Amino acid sequence: MKRNYTTGTNDNAIYFFGKEVEHTPAFGMDTLFVTGVQPETAIESILANASSEVNHIFFGANHSFNPTTPDDWKSWDDMIAFFLDKDYLCSLDIPLSAVEEFNDSGLNEYNNFIPQIRVPIPYIKLWNYNTMLKIDDKDFNASNPGVWTHSLHELKDRNKFTPWSAYSNDVIIK
Repeated sequence: MKRNYTTGTNDNAIYFFGKEVEHTPAFGMDTLFVTGVQPETAIESILANASSEVNHIFFGANHSFNPTTPDDWKSWDDMIAFFLDKDYLCSLDIPLSAVEEFNDSGLNEYNNFIPQIRVPIPYIKLWNYNTMLKIDDKDFNASNPGVWTHSLHELKDRNKFTPWSAYSNDVIIK
């Protein structure tokens, strides 16, 4: 994913600092963003050398969470749990395609974990006022007690909106 920073376009950033601009429980916090699975010692070193106190780590930055093997899943789980155990508030950007298998991990058991399920809806402004978003199950009566429907119009509340320009203040570390 290409990101346009004040230093130019860079799609190879591994670590960057910024404010959490998405309206999650970590909104407004100084945040270390981590792309891909990285060594815990490297992340600790960056946190130790930060110019401000960072209590939030956003994992899976730049849509990098995409485990395909059991070893991949374990690497992600181990890295994130390491920092959850150190009482950091940790977010993970989870693509919709990984939601079902993700629940096999124990990360949801942590109170300081923010799972962020990413649901792309291209051209959202083209959908009419009556459009509904349905949170369904993988099959009829398979794992959920039912379905939830939400007005797409109401979900687009301006208090929950983050424009792309809000991401331009991130500082790339490596």
